[in-house]
Amino acid sequence: MKIKASLKNLNKYLIYLKAEQAIEEFLIKQGYLKIDLPVLSPALIPESYLEVFETEFKYFKKREKLYLTPSPELFMKRLLALGIGDCFYLGKSFRNGELNSSLHSFEFTMLEFYKVGVDYLKLADEVLALLRFINAKINNKGNPLTLKYKNKIISLARWEKIKVSEAFQKYADIKETELFDYDRFAKKLEKKGYQVKGFSYSQLWSQVYSKEIEPQLGNYYPTLIYDFPKEFAALAELNLDGKTAQRFEFYIAGIELGDCYTELRDWQQQEERFIIENQERKKLGMINHPIDKDFIKALKYGLPFCSGIAIGVERLAMIFAQVSSFKDLKLIEINSL
Repeated sequence: MKIKASLKNLNKYLIYLKAEQAIEEFLIKQGYLKIDLPVLSPALIPESYLEVFETEFKYFKKREKLYLTPSPELFMKRLLALGIGDCFYLGKSFRNGELNSSLHSFEFTMLEFYKVGVDYLKLADEVLALLRFINAKINNKGNPLTLKYKNKIISLARWEKIKVSEAFQKYADIKETELFDYDRFAKKLEKKGYQVKGFSYSQLWSQVYSKEIEPQLGNYYPTLIYDFPKEFAALAELNLDGKTAQRFEFYIAGIELGDCYTELRDWQQQEERFIIENQERKKLGMINHPIDKDFIKALKYGLPFCSGIAIGVERLAMIFAQVSSFKDLKLIEINSL
């Protein structure tokens, strides 16, 4: 692992800082409360699609395993259940098992905010307003509704909205009846030239999504792609179809910037999903961390109807700074391996 320090990215780094300032200013004006949270926890939410960092607290002969939090959600939901109301966190999160790249880092800045009394699509209106506000602050001499990135002109006038099933049909020629049936999905992918043997549904789905869907999103307007298969939304309310969940992601120029749910409030359903996710983690040989059972207690106490979104701040700042890599925003860079 190497550590590099350089001032060559100073101007771009300042844009990153201005984006952070704009985020705070916007959310506070909208009535959100900024909260400070731990980044170490003795238990976590089980999520099979990401790995975590494990460490240890030592006091003489006593030992306790602790884990760096991959998101602030496990703490924020407790506060929401206690009645804190609309709130946001802007700070570090950690994810293991990913090499540093233009869009990934094991340590990154996450914005996560929750609004009480609205569903995921209603919260999307506030997200679009946030994008416009940041753009106006950073590009104060230009049109606040226009953003230029990678020689593309992106209009912030509205969302381009598309369901996941519609996107697979439009961009990958995969019908909804094929998308939600593993056997039919695998057969279709085999015909398309994908290797399917030995891959799970989620692994096959992710291959198609990253290769054929993501590059098509956010090239003229920010794209809001919504109603993901329930397998990809362990903490979201399900739709009436029983196959999809109330989750959206949003994209600009093919880059995923945020992930939003209508938050699941049924503690029994959440506990069942935790068991499934934990079993999947064990199958994959991932770090076997304790399940955060107090999270379930918080849901029993009563989580209000609300929606929340997580946004990668470095990715967002890349767009406004017109750079193509995390590294272009850093003054101090830690390279893994």
